[in-house]
Amino acid sequence: MSNLFNLSNYPNRRTALKIALGVGYAAAVMPIMAQTEIKTSAEGLRTGESTVEVNNFAVPFYFAAPKDAKNCPVVLVIQEIFGVHEHIADVCRRFAKAGYLAIAPELFARQGDPSQYGEIAKLMAEIVSKVPDAQVMADLDGVLQWAGKNGGDLKKTAITGFCWGGRITWLYSAHNPSIKAGVAWYGRLVGAASPLTPQHPVDIAKDLKVPVLGLYGGQDTGIPLATVEQMKTALGKNADNNRSQFVIYPDAPHAFHADYRPSYRKEAAEDGFKQALAWFKKHGAA
Repeated sequence: MSNLFNLSNYPNRRTALKIALGVGYAAAVMPIMAQTEIKTSAEGLRTGESTVEVNNFAVPFYFAAPKDAKNCPVVLVIQEIFGVHEHIADVCRRFAKAGYLAIAPELFARQGDPSQYGEIAKLMAEIVSKVPDAQVMADLDGVLQWAGKNGGDLKKTAITGFCWGGRITWLYSAHNPSIKAGVAWYGRLVGAASPLTPQHPVDIAKDLKVPVLGLYGGQDTGIPLATVEQMKTALGKNADNNRSQFVIYPDAPHAFHADYRPSYRKEAAEDGFKQALAWFKKHGAA
């Protein structure tokens, strides 16, 4: 346990400043709410940053857990395209309040710093499009190894992610069948294959063994409900996993959980978080 909360091990000042100031997409892209609506106190928690070595690279991450935590269930919290900013850190603290060791790795760290971009198109072209899925899978494996050595119970591991992270939630749940449960928030389900992104959730549905709950908005113009139906059909052909489900919030747009953006829908966001906690508990990740 001594390594888990050793604040002297947190060299990544860029991440520290992003989290402290709430920059990243919240400060860089308009129109936007400048600050998160929800402020989860760190009282009763241990929070901070560390790194884990993966393929000769120190992957930085933010974590939150109950004070004096031992054998906590673990939840990986996967960022949007805008990186690990204050909203993602706050989500970690929300899970920590529920008893989890919550970890949000900076999965774009090799490619660049999303907080330096003021245009989504440029961010997508110069950073996001250059992130290989294989790199992400390996980084998440590494973060879980760290969690297992630092107070986390890897027999009770879950994953959740938002937008870009929602897609990763589906993919990592297929990559690592030891995950107990996943919750994907409005993650893209279909797409064209490329060398860096050879598969999408609809492609791995036939092999998925981890139960994943998909939380999607009925007014999401970027992820049509027709693609949700495609995913349901693909999952229906999987004889080993008929447990994955979807919850559709009819009036919610994309990013309805992001309380720092105009897309935030309080009722859907709060219900989705309750659904996530219940899903993890139901499937042994609590």
